[in-house]
Amino acid sequence: MPELSIDGHTVTFEPGQTVLDAARLAGVEIPSLCFLPGRAPQTSCFLCVVRVNGGSRLLPSCATMAAAGMAVESETPDVLSARRTAIELLLSDHLGDCVAPCRGICPAHMDMPGMTRLIAQRRFRDAIALVKQQIALPAVLGRICPELCEKGCRRTARDGAVSICLLKRFVADRDLASNEPWLPECKPDSGKRVGILGAGPAGLAAAWHLQQEGHSCTLYDDHEEPGGALRYAIPEEKMPRNVLDNEIALIMRIGAVFMGGRAVSVEELVARYDAVLIAGGSNSSGNLKEWLAISPKDEKVFVAGTVTSPSKFAVRAVAEGHEASRQITAFLANETLTKREKEFSVHVGKLTAAEVEPFVAVSQPWGRVTPSDGNFEGLSEEEAVREAARCLHCDCSKAVGCKLRECAVKLDANPLRFRGERREFVQDATHPAVLFESGKCIACGICVRIASEAKEQLGLTFMGRGFTVRAGAPFGENLVDALKTTALECADACPTGALVRSNKD
Repeated sequence: MPELSIDGHTVTFEPGQTVLDAARLAGVEIPSLCFLPGRAPQTSCFLCVVRVNGGSRLLPSCATMAAAGMAVESETPDVLSARRTAIELLLSDHLGDCVAPCRGICPAHMDMPGMTRLIAQRRFRDAIALVKQQIALPAVLGRICPELCEKGCRRTARDGAVSICLLKRFVADRDLASNEPWLPECKPDSGKRVGILGAGPAGLAAAWHLQQEGHSCTLYDDHEEPGGALRYAIPEEKMPRNVLDNEIALIMRIGAVFMGGRAVSVEELVARYDAVLIAGGSNSSGNLKEWLAISPKDEKVFVAGTVTSPSKFAVRAVAEGHEASRQITAFLANETLTKREKEFSVHVGKLTAAEVEPFVAVSQPWGRVTPSDGNFEGLSEEEAVREAARCLHCDCSKAVGCKLRECAVKLDANPLRFRGERREFVQDATHPAVLFESGKCIACGICVRIASEAKEQLGLTFMGRGFTVRAGAPFGENLVDALKTTALECADACPTGALVRSNKD
């Protein structure tokens, strides 16, 4: 069997195989967006370029035949730079949101589209489980949150944003009122103990997530009861204390311990615990703020909440508590973990009223639902289901598993490096099984080839010229007639989410 080398690794291949074929058989990763195994190369994405035998030109590995003794370079700086440029050019013309605008704005990065889908399907317990992956106190925040997420809702200009906060509050209140409120599955006891100074939203959120990782948490606070500013700075008529108490009780039910009316120093906690979180609020004692200012950095001490970054938004404190729990968990496992980077996303930007209509066409036409008993009482079940159905689901249905996005992350691509004039947003929802957004198409040809090989009577073809080339149904026909048997296969193979399975079912 002939052999070649890829980045110093010996690879065995069979005659007639390409460099990309050989690499993949050997488990060597060379990225590609337009490659279909066993088919002739498309060479449209130019993401799989490599340098062969020290040549001056980079070659697409999907179209370069493997030869005995060949020396292939796949990970050199110039090769990676060329791939990054190829991805950035594709991203410059990619019209879609990886992450929905509402989720991108939320400090806690809650999955709003996921929540609304579940509520619309009356899967309320699944909805609260999803919410609590990011939000430890949803019933509380559903009453006091400044609705930052709703400011990003694409439906705002048409007939009012989706009532995300009221929907979050609905599933949380319903859960609290049930006989068995949802509780997460916690990992076995790790034997690690975490002392948390401050039982406000940041400290409570950190305890919620740390307990799930198996770490025992004890919260200390000067006050006799937990809650911090949620209890002592917000009027009862806005934040009913029984709601706060019930949500805190769930954090205690999974093992967290509260020690109220106890003035303890950071030094005491450092001596007694495996990790310490300072989660005091803006009213923390002056002694704590001198300690933060003059104490040398202790690797087991972490900080979250308004003690270092004042904010009037409890949702930011909850998000910081979650992030602190992640860092503490990594520390206790002797892992290196930097601050969580913002999730990669490209953004469509502001849509015109006409561009919003295709979204509404696959949603519901009615306007914002107002609680019949007033905002204090919140949405009823039927009102919540009706309001959830208004969500436009403008997040990408293929954000997880999108090859374009995965490659962009791996190559540290900048989606704003090349910026051109934004094309008009178009969405085709006429097919019962798939949804097509031409703005995400990179003309890779995969769907065209699948339809052709399956001998679709009409199939798909390329239309346009130059940068405007896109795949679509020929002769102005519709997707239903173009993809009678291969719609789902094409959607599953699409590398960018231009063609995805419909959520109509």
